Amino acid sequence: MTMGSRMAGSALFRHLGPRLFSAASASRSSAALEPSFSLLQSSSLSPSPVLLRLFPVRMASTSASPALGGEAHKEDEAKSAAAVHPSEGKHVSSYWGIERYKITKEDGTPWRWSCFTPWEAYKSDTSIDLNKHHVPTTFLDKIAYWTVKILRFPTDIFFQRRYGCRAMMLETVAAVPGMVGGMFLHLRSLRRFEHSGGWIRALLEEAENERMHLMTFMEVAQPRWYERALVLTVQGVFFNAYFLGYLVSPKFAHRVVGYLEEEAIHSYTEYLKDLEAGKIENVPAPAIAIDYWCLPRDATLKDVVTVVRADEAHHRDVNHFASDIHYQGMELKSTPAPLGYH
Repeated sequence: MTMGSRMAGSALFRHLGPRLFSAASASRSSAALEPSFSLLQSSSLSPSPVLLRLFPVRMASTSASPALGGEAHKEDEAKSAAAVHPSEGKHVSSYWGIERYKITKEDGTPWRWSCFTPWEAYKSDTSIDLNKHHVPTTFLDKIAYWTVKILRFPTDIFFQRRYGCRAMMLETVAAVPGMVGGMFLHLRSLRRFEHSGGWIRALLEEAENERMHLMTFMEVAQPRWYERALVLTVQGVFFNAYFLGYLVSPKFAHRVVGYLEEEAIHSYTEYLKDLEAGKIENVPAPAIAIDYWCLPRDATLKDVVTVVRADEAHHRDVNHFASDIHYQGMELKSTPAPLGYH
């Protein structure tokens, strides 16, 4: 019984096998099942955009198929393959074929900094009055003044006379208020459909300037691991505290920053005294500082601290002025902002 069934199966396979498994029948069945794909792959017919969207040619089978577009497509591929980075020898990915423009200095040498551009460099006004002090008169002024004085006490204990690390920590905090204030004014301008009187730009420039101070002192003093951890903690606390303070009272927030800048001027003055006395080595200025403040090529750390201190004095005046405007019952948009740094 078993042998008979096997013989019958073998005979049936010999008769039907060629019809079921021949190449011609396979191609006919494929054409019957996927007429749209055959139409797309036909070289005599031009595929319509609708069919291309519904039935992508490259996804119709697992075998490679010729790309659509002919010679023009091949030329595009050749151009993209020719876009090679000059230094690394790797393919450069561009956005819709738009490559980043090359920036050079006045002498034609390549610009090496990505954190700022040549037209953002400037010469600091070192003739600014460094001894100005806003005497606290109102209740909010006194709260702002003593808040800053209390915050200075643990800073003096922790850093003592390590002014390089102290400056680095100071700049991580000092770059926060300008960004917070500029963000608030930006959203307010959008919400009320009104101009800001240039104050958004002034405050964001302040934040950017403080960040460049940090980039400079990173070249002078490398932070230890616990100082980096302290930066994370202090920045998180200060950002949220200043955000809430600006939300409640912008005049109080600007007054706090004004007094913070006065303390910064004092710290940089002590830094300069130690440099002049030889207690701190007066090393050559970092290259980023020379390009940012347009300093001479033989500039030293003393020159860098001098221009940074002048910047802090400018920030002091801007924030005390902003607080005075709020005290007078005026809005920042009604009084033009002071001139920027550039």
